[in-house]
Amino acid sequence: MGSRFNKAALSVAAGALWVTVSLAQPPGPGRGPGGPGPGAAPATGDVMVANPTYTTLVMEIAIDRPAEEVWKRVGKFCDIGEWFQLPCTITYGKEDEVGAVRSIAREVLVGKTDLSYTYAQPIQQPNQPYNLYHGTMEAKPVTATTSKIVYTLMWDNSMLADDAARERDREQRRQMFEGALNNMKILAEGGTLPPRAGGPRGGAGGRGGFPGGRGGPGAPGRGQQQQ
Repeated sequence: MGSRFNKAALSVAAGALWVTVSLAQPPGPGRGPGGPGPGAAPATGDVMVANPTYTTLVMEIAIDRPAEEVWKRVGKFCDIGEWFQLPCTITYGKEDEVGAVRSIAREVLVGKTDLSYTYAQPIQQPNQPYNLYHGTMEAKPVTATTSKIVYTLMWDNSMLADDAARERDREQRRQMFEGALNNMKILAEGGTLPPRAGGPRGGAGGRGGFPGGRGGPGAPGRGQQQQ
């Protein structure tokens, strides 16, 4: 993948993600914004999917810096706030510790190594099928002075209406995360991001602009079931 993406696509992605602030799900009871605490009432609907169709996106970008340097600059769990240009806070646990929850889509850190982490999204809407959305970000050494960031997404898209809808969903996610990868490259190589474009409700896609439309990357929008 090239080291620079179309500026218009990047503006769409950056502007679209900003609506997470106003459209994020309300916090669950008990432990605050990170999710439900002990004694919280469980969802009563069926969240199991009888015949899931798991799909993946694997994206990467070359970085003219060593992997360790790249990870130090953009690899903290809430660094997503900088390279997606929207607020991020740790709402439960500690930054970079397994079990931490960040405010963006209430994503949970479920695994990590020295140069990677994997996160999962909890159920975003009560009584709706769960899509098992996971993401992994990794800095991989290429030479002693260069590296690449590899970003992998995995989710169940069986809830979408048809193959055309599933393809649109994949391409919207690809556009958004390729924009984020480009921002990571700029930051890791010592650059400064341009001001966020598009306004708090700019962009295209689902409600609010990003795939799924509310709560952050991968979260479901109005009229969709935990896509």
